[in-house]
Amino acid sequence: MKQRALSGKRGKTVKQTSGETRGAGQQKSSSKGGRFYWNITGFPFPLGPLLTRRTIRYEVERGSIWTFEQEQALGFSNVTTNVRMTVIKLRSGGLWVHAPIAPTKECVALVKELGLPVEHIVLPTFAVEHKLFVGPFSRAFPSAQVHVAPRQWSWPLWLPVQFFGIFPSSVLVDNDTSTPWADELEQKIFSSAVGIGPFLEVAFFHKRTRTLLTTDSVIFVPQTAPEVVREENLMEAGGPLTATVRALSGGTSEGGPEPPEEAKPQNRAGQLQLGWQRMALQILYFVPFNLLQPAGSFAAVSGKLLVSPVLKKLVFLNSRDETRRWVEDITSSWDFRRIIPAHFAAPVQAMPQDFRAAFAFVFSETEAQQPRKEGGLLGRLFGKARAVTEFPADDMRALDGLERILRQAGVLNK
Repeated sequence: MKQRALSGKRGKTVKQTSGETRGAGQQKSSSKGGRFYWNITGFPFPLGPLLTRRTIRYEVERGSIWTFEQEQALGFSNVTTNVRMTVIKLRSGGLWVHAPIAPTKECVALVKELGLPVEHIVLPTFAVEHKLFVGPFSRAFPSAQVHVAPRQWSWPLWLPVQFFGIFPSSVLVDNDTSTPWADELEQKIFSSAVGIGPFLEVAFFHKRTRTLLTTDSVIFVPQTAPEVVREENLMEAGGPLTATVRALSGGTSEGGPEPPEEAKPQNRAGQLQLGWQRMALQILYFVPFNLLQPAGSFAAVSGKLLVSPVLKKLVFLNSRDETRRWVEDITSSWDFRRIIPAHFAAPVQAMPQDFRAAFAFVFSETEAQQPRKEGGLLGRLFGKARAVTEFPADDMRALDGLERILRQAGVLNK
C-alpha cells in the first residue's frame, strides 16, 4: 500500500509495509516558530520535547484517513518515540480527530490544508500523553465538539477534565449507536480498576476502510525508528552509555566493560540503528537487561504485533476477565484488515486473529488456538498470526520487581 508523508506542501510517496517505513517528507517551514510549543506539564516529568515539535502528516487512505505524528520524550531524556493523531473524513464532509497531538502552527496548518472543517475531537483514553493536548487542540478548532472516554482521572490529584481545559460535549459509551458518527465508526470500551485508578481505552472501527483504531493496547515495533524521531537523539542513544545506564544494564558495575569491538556500530547507519534498539527497549521495559548489546532483545519484540510488556504485566494480566471480554467483542464483531495504534508503526496490516493472538495470555490454551473470527480468506491462506506474547525473562526482571513492590504497597489488586 502507499502512504504519503508530508511535513510541508510537497511530499514524497513512500512504500509502507506492515508499518515499517520511516517515510519521507519536506519541512513545512524553515522557521522554528511553526514548531514551537512550550510544554512544562505532565506528571511526574514533563512530556518532551519541551520547546519544538515537528509534525509529519501521512495519507493512509486516499482522501479519507490521515495520520499526524510528533516526537514524544519523557522529560529531558533522549529516549523518544512517536505519538500519533488519526484524522478521518466523515460522510458529512467534516473531520473526526482521534487522540490530538500538540497544536503547533505547523500541525494546525497541516490539518487546515485538508480543506475540511474539524467536527469532532475524541479523547480515547485517560493517559496523560493523549489527554494533555485535547484542550489546546480544541481551542485551535473552536467549532468542533469534544468527546471523552469515561472515568477520567489524574494522579496524584483526581481533577476534572475541565482542569485540563477540556470541555466535553459528550462522554463516550460502549457500543453507542447514537453518536454522530455511528453509521461510520463503531466503538468498544475497555475499562478496569487495576490500581490507583481505572485503566481505560476506547477502540474504534472505521467500517468502510476496515480500520481498527487503538491507543496504547497494541503496538508494532518497526525495525527502524519512526521518521519524526530526531537523528541526534538516535546518535546519542547509540553512543557510549552513561555509567548509570551501564550499571543497570546486564548487571555490569559502574565503568563496566564496553561491548566487544565487533559488536560496536561501524558507521552512522549502525549507530542510528543501535540507538533505536536501545530506545525501543527502554520504552517497552523501562530497564531492559542488556543495553550494551540489545540486538537479541530487540529481535524478540520487533516486526510483530504485541501488547506492551508494561501493560501486559501491570494491567491486562490483572484484569483477565475484562480483557478477554473486550478482545472477544472486538474480534467477533469487527472484520478489520489493519490497525492504527497511537505509537510506533502504523498502519499495521493485521486481522482479528492477529489482535487476538497478541492477547493470547488472557485466554486458555484451547481458546487461544481457536479465534472466533478467522480473518477471511487471507487469514486462512497465510496461517499463523504475526504476534508475540512472551518476552525474555531477563528483560522482564525490572517489571517483575515493580509489580511485587506495587502489590506489597497495595497499589495493585491482590
